[in-house]
Amino acid sequence: MIPVDEQIKVIAKGADEIITLEDLKAKLERARKENKPLIVKLGLDPSAPDIHLGHAVVLRKIRQFQDLGHKAVIIIGDFTGMIGDPTGRSKTRRQLSREEVLENAKTYERQIFRILDKNKTEVRFNSEWLGKLTFADVISLTSKYTVARMLEREDFKNRFDSHESIGIHEFFYPLMQGYDSVELKADVELGGTDQRFNILMGRTLQKDYGQESQVAVLMPILEGTDGVEKMSKSLGNYIGINEAPEDMYGKVMSIPDGLIIKYYELATDVHPDEVKKIKTALETNSVNPRDVKMKLAHEITRLYHGETAADEAREHFVSVFQKKEIPGEVPVLDIGKDREDMFINGRVDLIKVIVAMGFAPSNSEARRLVSQGAVKINGERVKSMEEVVIRDGDIIQSGKRNFVKVRIFNGANGNGTN
Repeated sequence: MIPVDEQIKVIAKGADEIITLEDLKAKLERARKENKPLIVKLGLDPSAPDIHLGHAVVLRKIRQFQDLGHKAVIIIGDFTGMIGDPTGRSKTRRQLSREEVLENAKTYERQIFRILDKNKTEVRFNSEWLGKLTFADVISLTSKYTVARMLEREDFKNRFDSHESIGIHEFFYPLMQGYDSVELKADVELGGTDQRFNILMGRTLQKDYGQESQVAVLMPILEGTDGVEKMSKSLGNYIGINEAPEDMYGKVMSIPDGLIIKYYELATDVHPDEVKKIKTALETNSVNPRDVKMKLAHEITRLYHGETAADEAREHFVSVFQKKEIPGEVPVLDIGKDREDMFINGRVDLIKVIVAMGFAPSNSEARRLVSQGAVKINGERVKSMEEVVIRDGDIIQSGKRNFVKVRIFNGANGNGTN
């Protein structure tokens, strides 16, 4: 294992909070002295099986732990998944059937090994131990925490104050997740900042069961391509790890410049010292943000598709976008099921897009622009309206300076991303 200070530098990269840094240092020093890897835990509830870069933030951090010589244990929450994590919920989640949970779990397992080292990963299902607890065991577990403490949790408190129902089974969720840490004797647990309550429960229960408390490493929530909202498939602002290299590269290029460093910290394995240099270069205006973003897009694409595919994606972007003088950041027009006015014969209507964006004052003026060859899609001039098919992610240009990226989601006209 490399020196502890260097390990901490890598682990702390991008982390929002480490509870506590002193505990982590002590565990790492002991692990190095005894040449015994730490047990690093991540729980996954298989309720949303398509992984995007937002989900991958904690998986990338787990991989960094693996590269430092430690052992990853992934808990597939087939028991907790049937409850559903109440975190951030204003209402009780629909409970998944065991069949749904297991099917989603298979999909998760196939995807996580695009990030994790399979040889250094142990996958467990928490039904292995939770399913064996007697009712007396459950009573003993629940006695270790109070309802008052549970109601300190913001989402529970808000629902209680709003007279929204809270199922007793929802109180069990953080207890069950915490008990997973007891069973594993976890040294470290990773999660997003929204998992703070659940992960700290693991620290509390381990102490109650006479164990050394785990370290909590909490990672920030990653904004999507819109630069505002949490990355989410339902919002259409996500970058899936299974997307084609060209699409992945192009989507990374569409993020706002202000998110470049955050994406370097959370979506790549680039060393923190190198990220610091990039940040300094951006702050001093000694580099063009577009060039830095291209390196970022290449790095992320390389992680999931390999060097050759990343090179080809970069070449595609340069040929289609840069040489066509399409800017890296353009306004976005969201088209979902609620925008039926944007369709004609089941397809997004180019004319209506031009008018909606204010590129032309009327439909007739928009048609005139098309007939004059002033409208392009992804850099290609529109020659015939009959041949136009607008797809999710297409960039429409009207004249020299008017651009819009069309984002189709929620199943709109069958071409959407969700």
